[in-house]
Amino acid sequence: MKITIILEKNEQLLLKKFLKAAYQPYKWLFFIPFVVIFTMSCGFICIFVAFIFGPDAGDIVAVSWSRVICLLAPVRVKITSRGNYNIHSSYVVVVNHQSLIDIPVLHGWLGLKIKWVMKQELKKIPVFGAACHSLGCIYVDRFDKYAAIKSMEDARKKLSRKASVLFFPEGTRTRDGKVSDFKKGAFHFAKDVGLPILPVTIKKTMHILPPDSLDLFPGTAEIIIHSSVDIENIRYKELDNIIARIRQTIINSL
Repeated sequence: MKITIILEKNEQLLLKKFLKAAYQPYKWLFFIPFVVIFTMSCGFICIFVAFIFGPDAGDIVAVSWSRVICLLAPVRVKITSRGNYNIHSSYVVVVNHQSLIDIPVLHGWLGLKIKWVMKQELKKIPVFGAACHSLGCIYVDRFDKYAAIKSMEDARKKLSRKASVLFFPEGTRTRDGKVSDFKKGAFHFAKDVGLPILPVTIKKTMHILPPDSLDLFPGTAEIIIHSSVDIENIRYKELDNIIARIRQTIINSL
């Protein structure tokens, strides 16, 4: 029995190695060049649409970009507990961060008009940075606390009633699969703007595109939507307990 199990595992490993090798020409010769060109093209369209019709209209382009990227990777997306939120409402969404592929997966399938909180360095990427700015995304300087606070205050004034703001509260992608401590910015922002927190767990994207690599391989990403948490009337001294509880909720679903 044990020998049979070992043989089956070895066969699965060999099959995966074969499929990974077979996927490489497609990835390097078609998918990655396509992503670069398609992203630039969508960026220009997004800037134009957002300029004419406003940031929320530009979100249609971003969703289309996300779905095409996942379709061609290919990445299948499975969502659990859709009934825990209303796509026509606004939230501060907090999600664990496993991979760069989290971005198209979340933007393409959550169904919310998402404004991302992004590190300042991404603003310098040609076309992409300007496109994200036109969508109403929020750039923050991770190394200047006061500049980051000002960015958040400016964003709060410009936020539309339909928009949801998405934070990766860990601040960066995980390297070992574990969920790091949450920074408080998302929760202070939610309290200040009077929006509920929507905790979301994203799974298996680390296996599709590991951090710090281009070792992309097709797979299924899972999104688990948890019940929203209203913190508007929570006192600041109680916020640490709420943050710890939400973090644990996300961890429990991994």
